[in-house]
Amino acid sequence: MISVFLILSSLIGIGLFFNKNKSLMYSLLVLYVIQLWVFGISQYLQIHTEASFTYFKPDHIGILLLLALAIVAIPSLFHGYRYMEKHNEGETPRTKGLFFSALIFLMTASAAAYLSNHLAVTWIFVEATTLSASMLIYHHRNIRALEGVWKYVFICAISITFVFIGILFLSLSFKSAGITDLTFDSLYANYAKADLFWLRLSFIFIFIGFTAKLGLVPMYTAGIDAKDKAPAPAGALFASILMNVGFISIYRTYALINKTPLQHWAKTVILIAAVLSIFVAAVYMMRIKNIKRMFAYSGIEHMGIVMIGIAAGGIGVYAALLHIVLHTLVKPVMFFQYNQIYWVYQSKSIYDIGNYFKYNKTGAIVVLLGFLSVTAIPPSGMFVSEFLIFQSLIAQKLYLILILMFILLTIIIYGFGSNVFKLLFTPPIDFNEERVPVIKPWESLSQYILLGLAIWMAYCPPSILIELINGSLKLIA
Repeated sequence: MISVFLILSSLIGIGLFFNKNKSLMYSLLVLYVIQLWVFGISQYLQIHTEASFTYFKPDHIGILLLLALAIVAIPSLFHGYRYMEKHNEGETPRTKGLFFSALIFLMTASAAAYLSNHLAVTWIFVEATTLSASMLIYHHRNIRALEGVWKYVFICAISITFVFIGILFLSLSFKSAGITDLTFDSLYANYAKADLFWLRLSFIFIFIGFTAKLGLVPMYTAGIDAKDKAPAPAGALFASILMNVGFISIYRTYALINKTPLQHWAKTVILIAAVLSIFVAAVYMMRIKNIKRMFAYSGIEHMGIVMIGIAAGGIGVYAALLHIVLHTLVKPVMFFQYNQIYWVYQSKSIYDIGNYFKYNKTGAIVVLLGFLSVTAIPPSGMFVSEFLIFQSLIAQKLYLILILMFILLTIIIYGFGSNVFKLLFTPPIDFNEERVPVIKPWESLSQYILLGLAIWMAYCPPSILIELINGSLKLIA
């Protein structure tokens, strides 16, 4: 089934790349969404079967992120359509085709990475996400976009080289035992035969490399510029499904280390990177004046929280997996709404915006609810997952980490809130109200749905969500 999905998705992406007919373009996008959902459901139904294709396997964590991708894909393509047809009227059939083709290839490569059962195959599709993301970052074709894409490609090239070196070290770790199969199933089954020296080096390089996609220290800078320079619908995918690619890659590698005597050492590495990431987010939140970059730095904070939950263990792992799903639903909301904010003010500087409630009441409520959700203030669904992560830190007696988190998250809430409330209520300076466009309330409908889904999944989790999270926990049990 995975081979059929990859072939069909590639054909749709190529068709969009060369197509100049508007009706055919959006028909292909609808077709892609349908086949993505069919693929996701079929993989869920095959979750307890053996992999039908050597390098892919429909396991619980892969299906969990794949279904989250299928949900986010619908509003992402819808807002991509609105961006092309309404918010950025200078687009040509050629640029539209390039944009949607890159979106399709990005989502397809991410889906394949989720289901990859081989570390080298994961590496290949992670690199594919870099290429498709680069097309999206350079969409506007100006000097800033060029700067952003070169930074992104440069950092991702370094990170993917780190992962490649890590894979070489991993093969050396198992070589003495005569094991050459680097599928995750084989690695998990033979973990006791690994050479711990090479395994330690392997984890360091793989972890550092994949932080470029996850948005974690030290390679976090790649994603910040990417989310800022790319069109908002693409930024929404960078801030959700692309970060999930980094997460699942690290999660599966950590699942191997977790079975060995290096477990405590690996947890320490993860905790250091996670706390530093939240610290970086806190520092920038207090000084950032670019609202789009503010949304991007918020992602670093949440990935830090997720990895603290993974390292804490116990209920923290369950909470981390729940948090990554909720983040996938909530964070795109802010980027989708950014389209409307920019449409009103023609600026992303906090100095040029304000009084948003007056100009777009429905969108302003989205911003307010999004702020509460992203900062985990009740009734945010993320409050549930963060609270459980705090519980896990107490259970593991990691009191210093807990105190640091409280301090840093308070700083983040203050910095984030200062900018959000200025956007919503403070009158802008030298703003011409006569040029404010009329924004229909239904344009924010998808954002309300995503926020509602996040609350529902946190407080009344459906059985399929619990099943997939519990199944994912078995990897590091």
